Amino acid sequence: MSLTLALAAILAVAAVVGWHGFSRAARLRTATRLHSLPSYHGAYAALWAAIPALLLLAAWSPMQSRLVDRAVLSSPEGRSLPAFDMQRESILSEAREIAYGQREQGFNPESSTLAPRIRAEESRFALMGGAAAILLALLAGAFALRRTKPEFRARRGVERWLMILLLAASLIAILTTLGILLSLMFESLRFFNLYPVGSFLFGTEWSPQTAIRADQAGSSGAFGSIPLLWGTFFIGAIIAMIVAVPLGLMSAIFLTQYAHPRVRSWLKPILEILAGVPTVVYGYFAALTVAPVVRDFGLAIGVSSASSESALAAGLVMGIMIIPFISSMADDSIAAVPQAMRDGSLAMGATKSETIRKVVLPAALPGVIGGVLLAVSRAIGETMIVVMAAGLAANLTANPFASVTTVTTQIVQLLTGDQEFDSAKTLAAFALGLALFLITLVLNLIALHVVRKYQEQYE
Repeated sequence: MSLTLALAAILAVAAVVGWHGFSRAARLRTATRLHSLPSYHGAYAALWAAIPALLLLAAWSPMQSRLVDRAVLSSPEGRSLPAFDMQRESILSEAREIAYGQREQGFNPESSTLAPRIRAEESRFALMGGAAAILLALLAGAFALRRTKPEFRARRGVERWLMILLLAASLIAILTTLGILLSLMFESLRFFNLYPVGSFLFGTEWSPQTAIRADQAGSSGAFGSIPLLWGTFFIGAIIAMIVAVPLGLMSAIFLTQYAHPRVRSWLKPILEILAGVPTVVYGYFAALTVAPVVRDFGLAIGVSSASSESALAAGLVMGIMIIPFISSMADDSIAAVPQAMRDGSLAMGATKSETIRKVVLPAALPGVIGGVLLAVSRAIGETMIVVMAAGLAANLTANPFASVTTVTTQIVQLLTGDQEFDSAKTLAAFALGLALFLITLVLNLIALHVVRKYQEQYE
């Protein structure tokens, strides 16, 4: 029995138990008065039959692979494998692929011998987990059906189950964030055991490649993060914002204050289409269209170091990409300004443009600032545009026509291909990820605080 079949069986049991609970409560309703409707009795029985069994099945699924590996390694075929961990894991990986039908044969002859054993153990443990989950569904459903009585408050039980489900759903995001943070911290601590924290935070040289000879420069690697952090903020927080903030704010002002409702109904969806364009498409646009124009412009004004991969090209396209984020937040903030403030300004003799400049924008400024900070968080985490248009050189320069790189780009470079997760070169990617995570988290918290303060002021 596969886990998918067990899942279908559990849902079928829950449906049967729920229908039986509904029918039983409906029969009782003809003879006496029920505290809850028959539908609540049926839902209560179905939830009791489904949720505990599904939780058991969800807990069994990740355990099953470990149990299968342990059973395979303790079998005669498994005991004959090499003692070296990496070679043994390679053979097990090939055997799993053969057992699952992903390949016909492996490079190691032992993998073909282990594949039947893996299939047999998978079937055995899947049968055990599925049977236990179905049995639990039947027992829990029987327990719920026994409580189908006129005085039983089934509605309160259903609401309690739904409250538990909602709480679990809300905790998923929190636990996921906590898991990401802990995983980054664990690997980052391993990196800082190999490389000083101060040199990483304040170093100005980034050269993660290890030299062949020990007497060469950077033979132990240089992992100063300042060039990467500067490139990230130079592209995402400076150039991109210079493009996105004026265009986004002016488009929001036009759509909310000047555009006819029919024009707004067309322009606003078209503007928000930019938010749905894949970033790799923006990367192609930056590399093939914007970057050559920027290079030719730099050469025309006398910048001899103008490169086809530049911070300006990536920043311009990134700014275009985040225009909808700023425009949408500014649109909502401007629309939330009370009409009485506009009417009071116009009644005092101010023109419409003066009202927008001196009344509407100052009142909407907290929401606009919150939108800008959220857009910055989005921009500094962008990778594809930088990879395709800004280059990979870790230069600490303020020249927008020069090639620079960002934190996310270097993370991709460090983790691409086969890597050894006990070297400083690979572990540096986790330290960069932790730094970027904390920076983005701080920006998001500031933005949410500003937006919340704005909402409290005008609601």
